[in-house]
Amino acid sequence: MALLLGREPRPPYEVVLSDDEGWPVVLRNGPLLEDGEPMPTRYWLVGKKERLAVDRLESEGGVAGAEAAVSSEELEGAHRRYAAGRDAEIPESWSGPRPSGGVGGTRRGVKCLHAHYAWFLAGGDDPVGRWVAEQLAQPSASFSSSK
Repeated sequence: MALLLGREPRPPYEVVLSDDEGWPVVLRNGPLLEDGEPMPTRYWLVGKKERLAVDRLESEGGVAGAEAAVSSEELEGAHRRYAAGRDAEIPESWSGPRPSGGVGGTRRGVKCLHAHYAWFLAGGDDPVGRWVAEQLAQPSASFSSSK
């Protein structure tokens, strides 16, 4: 895992999606680090091929494109679902700080296509992740913010 991340992973995690060769593609992080620090990013895209494709999409205006393509109501719903799933993993007895925000730790808009795509690949109902998958399926497409 350190090879894919470029560092040792910090939170407790599990691999939820691997490629055909058995390499991890998506991790699901625990909601809290071992020291109790909140971990808002529940799903982490670690597959090298997938990360590079999303890097390219982001560099070509993908964040603005996703925000233009997905309604604010759909996006707000995704942030709520993401946060609810993460927060459900925190023990009721936990009295320390809690993660906040939705996908990628934000409450509104799109912060990181990698986080949205990771959650989508792990089976999450994420309209931005779905949009990313559609864009990546069209390798010759321009990723500008125009519809």
